[in-house]
Amino acid sequence: MQARSKVAVVPAETAVAEVVETNKPRLRRVRFTSNIAGPIFLAADILCILLSVPLALVTYILLRGERLVASVDLFAFAAAAGAYLLIRASRQAYRRTLVNLFDHEADAVIDALSSVLIACALVWQFGMISNLSRGITLLYLSSFTVCLTLSRPLIRRTIRYLADTGAIEQRIVFYGTDPESLTDIRRVIDNLGLPHVRFVGVADDRPKVQEIDGLKMIGGLDAVLDLARRGELDQVLFCVPNMPRKRLQDILEQLSTVSVDVALIPPVAIELAPDYRVHLLGQLPVLTLWQRPFRDINQFIKRGEDLLIAGTAVVLLSPLLLLTALLVRLSSPGPLFFVQPRIGFNNELIKVLKFRTMFVGRTDFSGEQATTVGDPRVTPIGSVLRRLSLDELPQLFNVLRGDMSLVGPRPHPTHMKVGDRHYQDAVRGYAGRHRVKPGITGLAQVNGVRGEIRTIERAKLRVDFDTKYIDRWSVWLDMWILLATFRAVVWDRDAY
Repeated sequence: MQARSKVAVVPAETAVAEVVETNKPRLRRVRFTSNIAGPIFLAADILCILLSVPLALVTYILLRGERLVASVDLFAFAAAAGAYLLIRASRQAYRRTLVNLFDHEADAVIDALSSVLIACALVWQFGMISNLSRGITLLYLSSFTVCLTLSRPLIRRTIRYLADTGAIEQRIVFYGTDPESLTDIRRVIDNLGLPHVRFVGVADDRPKVQEIDGLKMIGGLDAVLDLARRGELDQVLFCVPNMPRKRLQDILEQLSTVSVDVALIPPVAIELAPDYRVHLLGQLPVLTLWQRPFRDINQFIKRGEDLLIAGTAVVLLSPLLLLTALLVRLSSPGPLFFVQPRIGFNNELIKVLKFRTMFVGRTDFSGEQATTVGDPRVTPIGSVLRRLSLDELPQLFNVLRGDMSLVGPRPHPTHMKVGDRHYQDAVRGYAGRHRVKPGITGLAQVNGVRGEIRTIERAKLRVDFDTKYIDRWSVWLDMWILLATFRAVVWDRDAY
C-alpha cells in the first residue's frame, strides 16, 4: 500500500463557502455518460447495413447486368439485417461502455456471416431459394464486412473525440476521507486509461481536510445530493475501510432519492487489482484471480493440436531423428537418451526425453548446475545439438504421450537455480506456470528468453512471458510461436 497522502485542515466556513459556490447556476450542455457507446455502435451497424445493400445491388448490376427478383432479395436483405442486429444484441454489444469498448469486437464479422446463413435458411424454408441470387448474397456479405471493418476505427476516433471534448464524461465523487484508499483507487483507475472519467472531489459529513491528492472537499452528503439534482454528478464511489454498516445504510437511503449511480469498492479489490476478473456466482459478485486455461472444449482443441502436429512432425522428421541418434551414438559411449525428471502439469514430476549431449557420469539430473559457455561436460556433437535445439526433438514423444504440449512454459529441472537461489524462491508467482502442461517451446523462448538464466530480472521476465501465454492462449498464438521458434533457433545465441 502507498504511503498516506498529505492532508490540509480547512475551517468549517471555507467548506461552506465552497458549497455555496457550487450552488451557482451554470449553463447546461448536452453530456453523455459512457453508456452512449452502445447506441453509437448500434447506429454505426445500421448505417453499415443501409450502405451495404445499395453497394451490393449496384456492384451486381455493373458486373452481371442481370435483373433480380426484387422481392426475394429484399426479403433476404431484411432477414440478414434483422438476424445480425438480434445476434449482436444477444451478445450485449449495444450495452457496452467505454470500459469494455472493443471487447470481442472481432465477432462482428462472424455474426455478419451467421446472419447471412440464417437469411438463406429462411429463404429456403419459404421455398424461394431458386430465385435468390448467390452473387448478390456474396456481394452483400463482402460489402457488409468491409463496412463493419472500416467503421470500427471511425467509432474509436469519434468516441475519443467526444470524451476529449467533454461530450462523454463520467463525473465521480468519492465519499469518505481516507487518503490511502483514495490514492490506491485513483492509481488503479488512472491505469485503465479511461478518457471520460473526471473526479469531481471528495465528500464527507465529517470534513477535516481541504483536499486529498489534489481532490477538493466539496462538502457533506447535502452537497452530493445537490450536485446530483443539478445533473453535475454521475456516480458516488465508496471505498472506506471499516465504515459502520448503520452509517452506510443511512447514506445510501438518502442517495436513493436522487438520480445517481452508487458503487461500493471492496478494499481487497484495490489491493489485488488488476490481477482478477469480476464474475457473478448467481447474484453474488466474486473476484476471480485466475481460471483453468484449458477447460471444456479448449482442452480437446489443445490436445488435438498437439497430437496432429507432433504426430506429423515425428513422421516428417524421422530421417533427422535417426541421423541425430546416430551422431549421439558415435560421439561418446553411453545411452542414446538423457531422461531427466522435471516439474510438469499440476506441479507433478514428469520424465523428459532429450538426446544425450553430455559425457556419461557428468550429467546433472537435478539441474542444479547450469550449463555454461564451453561447458566441459558437453560432448562436441552435443554442443551442436544444443545450439540448434535438436536435442529437444525426442520431446515430441512426450507430447504424444501426454506429458507435455508443443507450446507452453518450458519444464524446469527439480533443483534449477537462478544465481544462488532456487527458481521457486527467486521469482514470485513462479508456481503459476504449472497450471498448464509444459511445452517444447513457448512465448518466452521466441522472445529472446532462452537458454541459461543468469539473473533474477531475466528469470522474472521468463515467468512474465509464461503467465502472459497462459492468460492469452489461442490456437493462433500457438501457431505464431511455432513459426517464430525457427527464427529463435537460428538467430538466438543464448542456447549452448
